[in-house]
Amino acid sequence: MTDTVRRDNETVGELVARDYRTAQVFEKHGIDFCCGGNVEIAAVCREKGIDQDRLQQELAEATSTPVERSQNYGSWELPFLADYIVNTHHAYLKENTARIVGYANKIAEVHGPHHPEVIEIAKIFRKIATDLGAHLREEENVLFPAIRRLTELAKGGSVENAQEVAALKKSLSTLIHEHDEIGAAIHAIRDLAHGYQIPDDVCPTFATTYRMLEEFEDDLHKHVHLENNILFPKAGKI
Repeated sequence: MTDTVRRDNETVGELVARDYRTAQVFEKHGIDFCCGGNVEIAAVCREKGIDQDRLQQELAEATSTPVERSQNYGSWELPFLADYIVNTHHAYLKENTARIVGYANKIAEVHGPHHPEVIEIAKIFRKIATDLGAHLREEENVLFPAIRRLTELAKGGSVENAQEVAALKKSLSTLIHEHDEIGAAIHAIRDLAHGYQIPDDVCPTFATTYRMLEEFEDDLHKHVHLENNILFPKAGKI
């Protein structure tokens, strides 16, 4: 059974890193556990006017059974977790980001006169798509290979390469900042889309675009959580 001891000074991100099943509770209450996860539970409850005792009860219920190893991401070795991120979340982005850009541009052109918010949504998502391209290349070509090499060196008891460690930490700093920017952008899209509520006077393409944007946000939350709350902190301690 997962450790459900109450820790008021634990951050949201730390708790989700211990057990990803708690993410569904935070999502229910509109609590950001990825980009904004570095906030103590007690503080976020005060900020949002949430009954902390009730929240803790919901968290305990969500983690009342033994966690499956397939969800125990914090126990995975860093190279394995990096590979999982590439094969799952990077693959999703590469397959879907350009498609969403195309759909967003189309509904902006067709529905923009009556729903001007979709013009801004398309603009913001085009920027997200551009930024993500460089972001994924930095992770796949620089950060993740460095994590694999330094992990192997640590296992073999070899002396760390100080230059490579410095490069890794610089890359981590850059990527965390980019996560914050992309997270803020996708939250702006959600606000413009009124939580992805589909208006009555729109075509099926409009509805499809909003569903894809919501799916994109859900995947991004898990993706950034795995990096910000698990992979990056551990990599910074190699």
